This record gives sequence, structure tokens and C-alpha cells, in this order.
Amino acid sequence: MTTIIAQDQLASFVRKTVAEQPVTDLHTHLYSPEFGGLLLRGIDELLTYHYLVAEVMRWSDIAIEDFWKLSKQEQAELIWQELFINHSPISEACRGVLTCLEAFGQDVGSRDLASYRKFFDGMTPAEHVDATLKLAKVEHVVMTNDIFNEEERNIWLSGVKYDERFHAVLRMDPLLNDYANTKSSLREWGYAVEDEWNEATIAEVRRFLTDWIDRMNPLYMAVSLPPSFAFPEDSDRSRVIADCILPISRERNIPFAMMIGVKKRVHPALGDAGDYVAKAGLESLEHMLLHYPQNKFLVTMLSRENQHELTTLARKFRNLMVFGCWWFLNNPVFIDEMTRMRMEMLGTSMIPQHSDARVLDQVVYKWSHSKRIIADALIDKYTDIAVSGWQVTAEEIQRDVADLFYNNFWNFLKRELPGN
Repeated sequence: MTTIIAQDQLASFVRKTVAEQPVTDLHTHLYSPEFGGLLLRGIDELLTYHYLVAEVMRWSDIAIEDFWKLSKQEQAELIWQELFINHSPISEACRGVLTCLEAFGQDVGSRDLASYRKFFDGMTPAEHVDATLKLAKVEHVVMTNDIFNEEERNIWLSGVKYDERFHAVLRMDPLLNDYANTKSSLREWGYAVEDEWNEATIAEVRRFLTDWIDRMNPLYMAVSLPPSFAFPEDSDRSRVIADCILPISRERNIPFAMMIGVKKRVHPALGDAGDYVAKAGLESLEHMLLHYPQNKFLVTMLSRENQHELTTLARKFRNLMVFGCWWFLNNPVFIDEMTRMRMEMLGTSMIPQHSDARVLDQVVYKWSHSKRIIADALIDKYTDIAVSGWQVTAEEIQRDVADLFYNNFWNFLKRELPGN
């Protein structure tokens, strides 16, 4: 049985369907509670998120080095005073904090930071995760696991057993972007890489990767790349990709995820808040898609100017899945523009969003804000085709929404959906 949705009921039905749709959040920086302090959560972490650190420096006259000397609580209080009390919190990062507070039942109008802190401190990590994922309707959280971080590496080596709603990703930035220094770490860990890039070294780098794949069972391998990224070229990064990453990706059916376009530390004193963006070339991705057709690539790009080229490339190669509105693009104006452009060029064969959350609570606002925008884009597209006489059914809308927020990711991976 099918149910035609009348035009006067379309908007409300789409918004309700999108709002209630469970989500697989395919790229976050979150951790299961078993990872201890690596899981960031609560109001002080929300307020000291690097977006807000960069923003507060435009108002406060505190020296950057003095800001970093403050405790986490003191930093949060300074940001609260400058960005929420002394000025209206209308930036997307500030609005996100308010959305989180409201969703957790806090009185936003009270502006009482102490009461918010007391509320979040009253939850255990496990309780906090449960409450947050329920509010955000996130069923699956895909982590970003940096095995070159000593704290996280030791947790994995301990044989950690973690919440089944969380899934691992093998992040490889040091291996690809700083191999000259990283190979000394590989040697320390028992991998006999040589100074020369030869068959013995290739075998050892592959052994390192497969050891960690076996240990973590990652959904994909990932790297953040600069706008200058080129492949193929005469570089350590290009050699590691060609001789190790792509063969293993293909053999183990693990997509290679590239997040392209970040310029690290243009303002070093700001730390994570000091990164920047620039337009990248698409020739390297085009080469990979054409010459490695059996490999699968998940790609997002940081520059707005790259989005049309990336989407057009996805029309040509089905081994490319574009995803999300990353970092500086995770703002309503860009989410709306990018989602509509992708829908017009790819239909529903893409993944419109990921949270990129670094603080647990952020999944609440990032999905709440994004879902409203994506729902409005869908309403307009369904309305457009209704002009020709094509009326969508309730079942078709539910199918499309499930694909966008859940199924497309798992189908691209060719993995059975969790719970099936």
C-alpha cells in the first residue's frame, strides 16, 4: 500500500520524517566512554571549542599566551562573558551552545553558567553519551582514531572493549603528511622500515597498517590533506598512498577517506583555532578515481570553491562518495547551498552531512540545525517535481530520507547495517 502525500501536507511530513530519522554520523572526533579523557563533554568543553577560541580573540584584549595559561573553567568563563554576555551570541558556534542547553532542558534565558556546569557535571560519561545520542537521534558514531597519539595508542593496545554504537576509523595523518619523522616511530614499534623506500620498507608499512586494521576493524582509513596535495608525485606521501594505502584499501574493502583543503597553523599561537582554508586542485582525485576503479573514496573538501567540481566528479565516478559540510562550511548558508547543489546534480546518491563533533554535546546542535536545512531543500525538490504531476508517496520520502542519513554510508562500505 502506498500513501500519496498531498501538497498541503508535504512540508510537515518531510520535516517530521527528517527530524525522526536515525543518523549514522560518519565523521566525528568523539570517543566511547571507555576511552576516558579523550571523550570531551560538557559546558566548559563546548565553550572552549576552537571555533569559539578564535572568535573570542576578535573581542578580548587578552594576550593569546595568557589565554592558554588559564584553566579550562577560566577560559570558558571568559568566552561566556565576551561572546554571550557582552555581545549577542549569533554566530553559528555560539548558537550551537544555546541549542545544546535548550535541548538538555536548561533555562537559556537565565544565562547562569554555574547552573549549566552543575547540570553537566552531574552526569557520568555513560549517562551523558546515552542522553546525547538519544536527543540527537544518532544511532552510530564513527570516531577518528589517531594511533600516533600515545594516549590513544595505549588504550587500543590494552584491548579496550567499547560501546558498540561507536565505530573505529584508522587516521593516518602523520604517516602520510610527515613520513620523514614518523618512520622513527615505526621503528620503535618494531617495524623495520629503512631510510630508502624499497620493497622491504613497503612490506613493513603495509604490515603496520594491516596490524592496526586487524586490531581496530576500522570502517575506513582517513587523512586530512593540504590544498597543495598532489598525486602521483615524487614524495613520501605519494609513495605511501600508491604502494600501501590503495592496495590495502582495495584488498580489505576499506574506503580511503580524504578531507582536502586545510592549511595548518596559519596562526600557530592559536593552536587548533589557527588553521585556515584554501582552494585545492581536483586533478589528483580525478587520477585516483580513473586509475583505481576498484578502490572506494570518501571525500569532503574544505573550500566552498571546490564544491561544484567535487560534485561534478561524483557524477562521473561511482567509486566516489561525497560527504558532509566540513569545518568552516558547517554553517547554515553553506549547508543550504551545498545540499541543494548536490541534490540537483546527484539526487539522493550522496551523504549530505556529518557532525565533525569534537565535543559530545555538539552532535545535538549540529544535527538539529542541519536537519532543518536539509528538510527544507527536500521539500523544495519534491515540490518542483510535483509541478510535472509526479507525486511522491510517504514510503518514497521515508526511503529517501533513510538513504541520506543512514543507508548510503553503509551501502557504500558494502557492510551489513548494524543490527541486521
